[in-house]
Amino acid sequence: MNKRLLSAVLLALGLCLAGVGAGPAPASASSAALAYAAWAPNTYYATGTRVTYNGADYECIQAHTSLTGWEPPNVPALWKALGSGGGDTTAPSVPVGLRVTATTSSSVSLAWNASTDDVGVTGYQVYRGAQLVTTVTGTTYTDGGLASGTAYSYTVRARDAAGNVSAASAAVSATTGAGTGTPGQPGAPTVTGSTDTSISLSWTAASGTVTGYRVYEGTTQRAQVTGTTATIGSLGACTTHTYTVRAYNAAGESAASAAVTGTTTGCSSGGGLPKHILTGYWHNFVNPAVELKLSQVPQDYDVVAIAFGEATTTPGQVTFALDPGLSTALGGYTEAQFKADVQALRQRGQKVILSVGGEAGHVQVSSAGAATAFANSVYSIMQTYGFDGVDIDLENGLNATYMAQALRELRTKAGSGLIIMMAPQTIDMQSAGMEYFTLALSVKDILTVVNMQYYNSGAMLGCDQKVYSQGSVDFITALACIQLENGLRPDQVGLGLPAGPGAAGGGVVSPGTVTSALNCLARRTNCGSFVPSRTYPDIRGAMTWSINWDAANNWNFSRTVKPFLATLP
Repeated sequence: MNKRLLSAVLLALGLCLAGVGAGPAPASASSAALAYAAWAPNTYYATGTRVTYNGADYECIQAHTSLTGWEPPNVPALWKALGSGGGDTTAPSVPVGLRVTATTSSSVSLAWNASTDDVGVTGYQVYRGAQLVTTVTGTTYTDGGLASGTAYSYTVRARDAAGNVSAASAAVSATTGAGTGTPGQPGAPTVTGSTDTSISLSWTAASGTVTGYRVYEGTTQRAQVTGTTATIGSLGACTTHTYTVRAYNAAGESAASAAVTGTTTGCSSGGGLPKHILTGYWHNFVNPAVELKLSQVPQDYDVVAIAFGEATTTPGQVTFALDPGLSTALGGYTEAQFKADVQALRQRGQKVILSVGGEAGHVQVSSAGAATAFANSVYSIMQTYGFDGVDIDLENGLNATYMAQALRELRTKAGSGLIIMMAPQTIDMQSAGMEYFTLALSVKDILTVVNMQYYNSGAMLGCDQKVYSQGSVDFITALACIQLENGLRPDQVGLGLPAGPGAAGGGVVSPGTVTSALNCLARRTNCGSFVPSRTYPDIRGAMTWSINWDAANNWNFSRTVKPFLATLP
C-alpha cells in the first residue's frame, strides 16, 4: 500500500507555509467589477480572506496554499460560500446564551455563545444599555470601572468582515456588588441514559449558594436547570458529545466540572467484534514477504482483510479470485481450500473481509450505476467466499457521494452484520472536507472502523496545527486526534501501521510505539510532546500491513499489540 507521497509533501509544505506566516498573494486585478479578488491556484489564503470564483463569493475558513483542484466549491473544508458576486450583505446570526459569569463591586463579567456563522464573524459588539462599550474578538468580556450597587443591562451583537452587524442578543442584567460569591464546582457528571436523539446527565450538587446549573458542550450552553439532572435533546443518532457543568448564582458561575462523554443510540457498525480489535491484511499475491495460506493466520487477528478485490471493465464492478502465482508458491493452494479456510477462521471467531483497491487498484465508483455495480458484485463475492464485509482501500481517489450510495446498497443486501472498514492515506484525512473523510462521516451510522495508514506519507499536520514527522508516537496521536475531534466516534478510529521492516518505505515503528500511541489516546499516558485534550478509552485498536510481513518479522507486531489491546479500558 504505497502512498501518493508527492501529494502529501505538497500539502504539508503548503500548510507549513501558512504556519510560518507567509503573506497573502497580491489581489487579482483581472476585473475591476469584482468585489473580491479572483481565486487562483498556488496562492496563500489566510482565514477570513474573501475571493470570487465563477461569479460567486467565498470566504476562507482554514488558512492554506491553494492547488489546482482545490477550487472553492470543491473544498468546503477550506471555503465558505457567501453567495453571488458583488459582496456579502447578509448580517451574521444573533449571538445567544448571553450570561453574567461574575460580578464585583466595580465590574460585570459576561460570556455568550458564538454566532452560528462564527467562521465569518470578526468580532462582537458589547452594549451597556444603548451604549457601545467595546468590540471583542472572543465570546467573553469584563466591563470594569462601574459604580458599586448599581444595576446594568447588557446585549451583544455579532459583526462580520464586510461590516454587517446582527440584531441584538437577548438582554441580561447584573448588579455590581451583589451576591455572596460564586458557587463551588459541581461534581463530575455521569451519563444516566441515552436515546437516538438525547443524552441524560446527573451530577452532585455544588457547595455555596446555587441558583441553578448550566450544561456546556465546549463553550456552547446546551441546558440550564435548577436541579442536578438534565437531558440534552435534538441530537443526531449515533453521535458523540462531551459536556461540562457549571453552577451559577447572582455573583456568576463556578469553575467547570470534569467532562463526561456520551454517545446517542442508533449505531450499527457490523456485528460480533470485540471492543478493541487487531486487523491485518492477507496477501493474495507474491512479494518479498512470507507467503501464507489463510489457515496459517494466527488467531491474534480479529479481522483478516483479503487484499485485494480488483476492477473490471465495467465501472464500479469488483472481481476476486485466488491469485495463480500465490497458489503455485504455496504448492497448489486451491480455491476450495481457500474457501474452507475462510470458514475455519470464522468458526473460531475471526472475521474475514474483502479489501477493495490497494496501491494499484483502480476501482471507480463515480455514478449511480457504478454504485449499484459495486454493491452487486461485492455482495456476490461475499456469498461465494463467505466474507463478512468490505474494506475500502482506494488510493487513487474516490467519489464520496456514490461510494456512500454503494455501501448503503451493499448494507441493504448484506444486513446489519456487514463490516465496513476503510484504510485511507494520511493526506485523505487531514480535514473533514476531504473526500475520504466526507465518505466516512456520511456512512458513520453503518461504519465499523477507519484504519488510516500512518506511514509512507512524510510530514503531516496534527489536530493542533503543528507539523509532525512520521515514525513517532506524536505523529500517530496528533493525526488520530483529527478524526476523533471531527465527527468519528472513538470506536471508529484505528491505527494502521506497518508490521515491520520491509512492509513500508517510511513510517515503520516498533510495536511498542504502537502500544504507546494507543495508551496515550486511551489514558493520556506514554505520550510524546503531543498530549490529547481528553482520553478516548473506546479507541478501536490497530491495523497492520500486513499479516505476511508480520510473519516475516517473527510475528512481533501481533504478539505485542494483541495482548496489549486486552488491557485497554
